[in-house]
Amino acid sequence: ISVEEWSLREKQSHEGEMKFNTTDGTPINPRGRTGLSGRGLLGKWGPNFAADPIVTRFKPGEDGDTKKTLQMVAIRRSDTGSWAIPGGMVDPGETVSQTVQREFSEEAGNLADDPQKAESFKKLTEQLFQNGTVVYEGYVDDPRNTDNSWMETSAIHFHCSDELGKMLPLHAGDDAVGVAWIDVYDEDERFHCLYASHKEMVLTAAKNLC
Repeated sequence: ISVEEWSLREKQSHEGEMKFNTTDGTPINPRGRTGLSGRGLLGKWGPNFAADPIVTRFKPGEDGDTKKTLQMVAIRRSDTGSWAIPGGMVDPGETVSQTVQREFSEEAGNLADDPQKAESFKKLTEQLFQNGTVVYEGYVDDPRNTDNSWMETSAIHFHCSDELGKMLPLHAGDDAVGVAWIDVYDEDERFHCLYASHKEMVLTAAKNLC
């Protein structure tokens, strides 16, 4: 491993102080062995930081019901076919808040062929992302994790007003092949099988609305 690659020694993990192998200096996965060594499919040694915007609404048309159905925006990943939170990697020099808005716009707001709708989507998302609640920061149980590289994320919850929830259009783009409002309950197979640790993060966000 080159000296240049060890800029990660300056990098902080949400899991606490990082540990390194004494033989080759590689970082050690804080949650233990995975059975895979090296960097694998991840771009960096050690923690690879992502941001996940959890966008929810109460299902429109249920105003008279005593118990409203909570829904979330989910995208269908093009690499695995799994449904997931529309998040992504934090780019160098980018803050988490910038990442969540960028990723949501890229994966759920692909409206390049309709400038008028694209402008409307931009205004709606700017309104939505003014306030958010961090529901999780830390290690993600991701299938790409190895003994020396792993995913960590900041999951931030944004809940739509009733008006905004009805207006927000969704169109798949970037790394997504599908996008939808899905019900936050296990009877919805898409939610039941959400990618990696996403289901647990969404359930934490849902508890904050109770």
